[in-house]
Amino acid sequence: MNFHILTLFPEMVIGGLGVSITGRAMEKGVITVNAVNIRDYSKDKHRHVDDAPYGGGAGMVMQPGPVVDAYEDLCGRLLKRPRVIYMTPQGKVFNQKIAQELAKEEDLVFLCGHYEGIDERALELICTDFLSVGDYVLTGGELPAMVMIDCISRLIPGVLNNEVSAEVESFHDNLLEYPQYTRPEIYREMPVPPVLLSGHHKNIQEWRRQQSIRRTLERRPDLLEGAELSRKEEEYLEGLRRESQESEEMSECKEDE
Repeated sequence: MNFHILTLFPEMVIGGLGVSITGRAMEKGVITVNAVNIRDYSKDKHRHVDDAPYGGGAGMVMQPGPVVDAYEDLCGRLLKRPRVIYMTPQGKVFNQKIAQELAKEEDLVFLCGHYEGIDERALELICTDFLSVGDYVLTGGELPAMVMIDCISRLIPGVLNNEVSAEVESFHDNLLEYPQYTRPEIYREMPVPPVLLSGHHKNIQEWRRQQSIRRTLERRPDLLEGAELSRKEEEYLEGLRRESQESEEMSECKEDE
């Protein structure tokens, strides 16, 4: 997988992605990260890439020329026009399902805006996807791009040492990941759940699955609508819901006393 990032701050994305799991994947050649400096395509002798917005308003807007030229120069080197993702709070919220879809691509381009955004004509000419990491505004698109690249990279074969990891982490089957434990066996009088010390793999898997269901119900109940559950797991979920409802009713009774 080849990631290409059109940015005004190439050192930021290369520095951030060049460590830990993504850094090791880059060293092994499993993924490549290419930062393209949009300023290199400015026709201005001072390398300006922004100007005041037509119609007035606060801030500056990135000009279309340097952005489009940077992308088209990249296309000329790749001999194709890869998918272009523009990070914007106006886009569809990025999630694991989208990451799985994007992981199938050979090349992905991430366009990072700054200031008050990018001239709409550039977006119309080159962008194929508009994605967001949440309903809030950041200074630029670099951090969202790094988040998405990190997430997508984990789905590329050879990036993780344990290939099972990407399959069982949070959001697998629309469930959050089960709680994890390691040594010591007892910490501040808090023991590791006995089932994890039993060596009985079937019981461990069942416990972990139940914990994922419980945690999803408690923290992200909205995900359960799309969860893939067996009949036994659905019964377990209904039992948890009954327990929760009974607990709420008891709390209300105590408040009324």
